[in-house]
Amino acid sequence: QVQLVESGGGLVQPGGSRSLSCAASGSIFSVDTMGWYRQAPGKQRELVAFMTSGGRANYADSVKGRFTISRDNAKNTVYLLMNSLKPEDTAVYYCNAGILTLSGSFRPAYWGQGTQVTVSS
Repeated sequence: QVQLVESGGGLVQPGGSRSLSCAASGSIFSVDTMGWYRQAPGKQRELVAFMTSGGRANYADSVKGRFTISRDNAKNTVYLLMNSLKPEDTAVYYCNAGILTLSGSFRPAYWGQGTQVTVSS
């Protein structure tokens, strides 16, 4: 069992920045890949970014160049730095932990409770 707790959500103006954090606890020894999904009302859940324990990162095209994922393996924490935020980035952001398949796909096994990010003036 792995527990994930996100923090850092809130209200930010367009063009601003926000940093999210996610701390993992519990049986974290087997956790390999951590990432972030987001879901806006009425829209499908979208994979935002993920990073392996070795530091390999992938991003959705919609956030590439604006968002940066990082992690501190010693602290079992993953971060998402969001720059140049747009109203369309408004969503509930979910932290995930899981594995990377042999084909390169992120397969979340654990989910955080989500944190709301609202981009509005």
